Amino acid sequence: MTGAMTAVAGCVPLAASVLSNEEAEATARLFAALGDPHRVKIVNLLATTPEPVCVCNLTRPLDLAQPTVSHHMKKLLEAGLLEREQRGKWAFFSLNHEAVSKLAGLIDLEGKNQ
Repeated sequence: MTGAMTAVAGCVPLAASVLSNEEAEATARLFAALGDPHRVKIVNLLATTPEPVCVCNLTRPLDLAQPTVSHHMKKLLEAGLLEREQRGKWAFFSLNHEAVSKLAGLIDLEGKNQ
C-alpha cells in the first residue's frame, strides 16, 4: 500500500485488554478481506503452494475470470496478507508470512499474545 497502514499492521489480538477505535477498524478490515469465500480459497491455494503464483494460474482453480481474480488479490494485498512480485508483465503473489503469523495471534482469545 502507498503510505497507508495495511489492515493487518493495525491489528492487535482480540483478547487485548482494550482495543482502540483504530485497532478495531483495522481488525474489521482484515476480517472483511477474508469475508469472501473466493479470498479464503486464494489464501488456501497460496498457503499450499511453495512458490509465488501468477494470477493467470488461479483463474482455473477458482473458476473465475482474470479480472475478478485480480480484484480479490487486490483486496488481500491491501489488507496486508499478500506480497506481490512483478515479473515482466505478470504479477506473482505469495502469502505475507509475517501477516499470517499476526493473523494467527489475533484469534488467541486466551490472551497469551497480549
